[in-house]
Amino acid sequence: MTKTIVALFSGALFGLGLAVSGMMDPRKVIGFLDVAGDWDPTLAFVMGGALLVTLPAFRLILRRPRPIFADGFALPTKNALDRRLIGGAALFGVGWGLSGFCPGPAVAALATGLTPVLAFVASMLAGMAVYAWFFDLPRPQGAVGFRERLLGRPVER
Repeated sequence: MTKTIVALFSGALFGLGLAVSGMMDPRKVIGFLDVAGDWDPTLAFVMGGALLVTLPAFRLILRRPRPIFADGFALPTKNALDRRLIGGAALFGVGWGLSGFCPGPAVAALATGLTPVLAFVASMLAGMAVYAWFFDLPRPQGAVGFRERLLGRPVER
């Protein structure tokens, strides 16, 4: 129960930070990304402030033997730049630049109920489903995947 309350509080704090910083406003994000036009540098300060907190916090936290509410740290194990990473980063950047949304702020902006936000999140979920369909992400033994749910039967791998 404590873990759930901490997760809820952390998510609410993150959403509040996105709202206060302007990251949920696509016009502000596109203004930041438009360095050749009417550039709005305010989000650079938001990102810089986030780095000023994150970098020392990570160093301190990773000195602990384990997280407070988990059995261990879940850190990336791959450090190579491959086609999938570069392609995914490029796709993310193009989507962010065209729409002014990235996943975190878009989910937080769902509370506004605005049609562009709903359309973006629906498209994002559809893209995730298509990815899962074609690339079939690894999952724990016995877990039911998207294809199995959609087809209503097990799918051989």
